[in-house]
Amino acid sequence: MKISVTIPCRNEVRYISECIEAIYASDLDAGIAISVFVVDGMSDDGTREKVGSLQGKYPSLQLIDNTRQLTPYAFNLGIHAEPTADYIQIVGARHILSPNYLKECLEQLKKDPQTWCVGGKIVNQYINKTGEYIAKAMSTSFGMGLGNFRTLNESGYTDTVTSPMYPAWVFEKIGYFDEELVRNQDDDFNYRVTKNGGKIFFHAGIWLKYYVRGNLRQLWKQFMQYGYWKVYVNKKHQAVTTLRQLVPPLFVLFLVVLPFLFLIHSILGLIGLAFLGIYVLLGLLVTSRISEDVAEFNRILVIFPILHISYGWGYLKGIATFLIANQKPGDKYKKMSR
Repeated sequence: MKISVTIPCRNEVRYISECIEAIYASDLDAGIAISVFVVDGMSDDGTREKVGSLQGKYPSLQLIDNTRQLTPYAFNLGIHAEPTADYIQIVGARHILSPNYLKECLEQLKKDPQTWCVGGKIVNQYINKTGEYIAKAMSTSFGMGLGNFRTLNESGYTDTVTSPMYPAWVFEKIGYFDEELVRNQDDDFNYRVTKNGGKIFFHAGIWLKYYVRGNLRQLWKQFMQYGYWKVYVNKKHQAVTTLRQLVPPLFVLFLVVLPFLFLIHSILGLIGLAFLGIYVLLGLLVTSRISEDVAEFNRILVIFPILHISYGWGYLKGIATFLIANQKPGDKYKKMSR
């Protein structure tokens, strides 16, 4: 039996060694072979040299050039690199798998033929104080939405997971990752999984460390892209793939409309303020629960509206671009938030 591991990567010299070492340290039964493909978007920070230095230690480790420098191309290049693989595992370069990750994914896929995809719990890590605050905010349902895989604590079926494992035949059945999608290509693929009768399993007994971005500007850009590209996925499938995605754009519209409610009638304005007050109160309650001191409280409190407004603003831009103007994605939204 063979597992092919694809690592899409660009300029991740800080994390790539730990990522690769964790994969090869996996607790697997005898007879299971691993091939690891780092599909690199022409990194210029020393990532490629770091991978090269590990190839002597791990003969099945290979470096593949991704000259297009976009994630869906990396996924597909890695998947095609090992045509004899029985299972395909995708791992982000900032994802550090637990020792039992691959083994438990295999077990779940073997025992339940209806499961076409398995992934585990994210344990957010950080490289600076800002990253620590972002990680705490992203670990809450208030920050990420009810039912989001980032906040699940119990095993069960869900709509998507991170660092997923698939049986190789899934790609033969439903195709590969959509190379038009700079963002949300995993949402699109997993929607096709469920649409074709498969199930996606979140396994709470396995985990991966994820190194969260440590910059608020990058966070804003990241989540704005998520919202923007989500609309493109929706248009492709002629469906809203999850209901929780509608909350941030509705919140942004509410903020825009709120001042005009007072012009219509003062009571409407006061009702609007009451709803805004509920949002602020929830933010205060959640922030107080996860903060350790006043300074941390003040910083985390700001992160929640960044998550919500950036995603919502990107979603509204997506509606204007894809649904109203019927245009293709703009070039500036194809640049990754590094």
